Amino acid sequence: MISIKTGLSLIVVTVLMSISAYATADTMIENANGYTLNRQQKLIRFDALVFDDSGKITAVGHSKKLTRQFPLAQRINLHGKTLLPGLIDAHGHVLALGHHQAELSLRETRTLAQAQERISDYAQRFPSQQWILGGEWNQVNWGSGRFPTAHDIDAVVSERPVWLSRVDGHAAWANSRAMQLAGIGRDTPDPVGGKIEKDAQGNPTGIFIDNAMELIRTVIPPASDADNRMALDAALRTFAQSGLTSVHDAGVSAEADRLFREYAVNDRLSARIYGMISGTDDFFERVSKEGPLLSDGQDRYALRAVKLFADGALGSRGAALAAPYSDAPDTSGLLFQTTPVMAAMIKKAADKGYQVNVHAIGDAANRQILDGFAALPAVARKAARHRIEHAQVLAVEDIPRFKELNIIPSMQPVHATSDMTMAEQRVGHERIKGAYAWRRYLKQGSQIACGSDFPVESANPFWGMHAAVTRRSRDGEPLQGWYAEQAMTRVEAFRCFTLDAAYAAHQENIIGSLEKGKWADFIVVDRDIFTIPAQQMHQIQVVQTWLAGKVVYQNEAPSLK
Repeated sequence: MISIKTGLSLIVVTVLMSISAYATADTMIENANGYTLNRQQKLIRFDALVFDDSGKITAVGHSKKLTRQFPLAQRINLHGKTLLPGLIDAHGHVLALGHHQAELSLRETRTLAQAQERISDYAQRFPSQQWILGGEWNQVNWGSGRFPTAHDIDAVVSERPVWLSRVDGHAAWANSRAMQLAGIGRDTPDPVGGKIEKDAQGNPTGIFIDNAMELIRTVIPPASDADNRMALDAALRTFAQSGLTSVHDAGVSAEADRLFREYAVNDRLSARIYGMISGTDDFFERVSKEGPLLSDGQDRYALRAVKLFADGALGSRGAALAAPYSDAPDTSGLLFQTTPVMAAMIKKAADKGYQVNVHAIGDAANRQILDGFAALPAVARKAARHRIEHAQVLAVEDIPRFKELNIIPSMQPVHATSDMTMAEQRVGHERIKGAYAWRRYLKQGSQIACGSDFPVESANPFWGMHAAVTRRSRDGEPLQGWYAEQAMTRVEAFRCFTLDAAYAAHQENIIGSLEKGKWADFIVVDRDIFTIPAQQMHQIQVVQTWLAGKVVYQNEAPSLK
């Protein structure tokens, strides 16, 4: 027989245990139109989500059941609005995005004359700037049939140096003053992996491709610590407004790493950052002594990958092709490194325990990198989840090697709709079959990690999902979609910006879907991505962004019941 005293003690313990269970389940989101993926990567629906004080998800399901299970939870009513996992951009440039917002943009110019007018106006508005920086120009849109020249800038700004990068970041345009400060002349040789465009007389025209850009960059005053902080703050605001709760930074410098660590420690990172060390030189040598940073404790910052470059971009004809360009038979682009050197760089980073992520656009570059990965031990290669960033133009027969070698294709769907006006001109009808070929990868079982390559493209992930599903411009062209047979389904596009992007960062157990034990990273949007007309997907607006159970962006106040 149990004594009265013992019985009371058991009741007290039971009550305390019940209260403890409820106490950590602080908040319940209810009346939501919720979507997530389960561990089998299947789309599931729910209308309620519970998370505790630590910012971890406690339960996902239906309001009636969860209300009974967590009666003390604070309740937030979404009144039927759509709730999704926080979105992930698997390839971008964080500080560059922030800096970009204060620089000159030529993205919307449609003629060289418009670009010149923008340059002149910017110079007049900012007379104290030592250098005029910016870019995003695209000579294809100008219809001039040529690259611009230094003289084109000199005509409007000649006394101050001007340095403007092409929209893809793989070519840049300088005026004569900038070249003078860098000591560039007719006798300046092309660096390995780069090209200085020259005229018929051998004089530099003002266009610098890929590694040649460093000749000018080295004389540009570096951004100050204050500039970098402002850039990071601006980038974080953009991520929150766009519904991005995690981004992969494709090229982290020593300065960026220091800043990211500081912000993480001080709880100032309103988006998770998965970092890729830029190259295997001095910074890598220093930081790799401690090995990869898998997490900062709250999973706000990780530095466990290395970013390498194999070639340039298609638009500037710097992408390395196995055969000459269809519209420029005198060039096949540029490999940045010899095959032995590139293989050694891949091995160096892999041997230190890092995931190796290599930029490769052209078919020759992709083949070089696939060969480099093939030389690594198979077991370690599988565990590392190495990636090829962009994987843009491949020989069709090389695509199965991604699956065979356990290499992740990290791709940016919006590049296809941006490049469709020139891509086939560059590579021809036959090679285009292996370009932007998402369906080929998905059919063989490859997991695609999707991103945007911001600030080359907008950081808005709904623009990327729209491009993935429709293969049309945001204006609706072409009507049937550009090589529409390579399009993704809506679920596949959703998955590549969530769970598959998380997998590509070894983070599928903590983010990427809304499941018990994962971080409560989620967004509320103004319409249902799975039921609206596909052509409207890019119009979706973010209402709220939550990170670890806290609101980091709010366009509309939640309703508390």
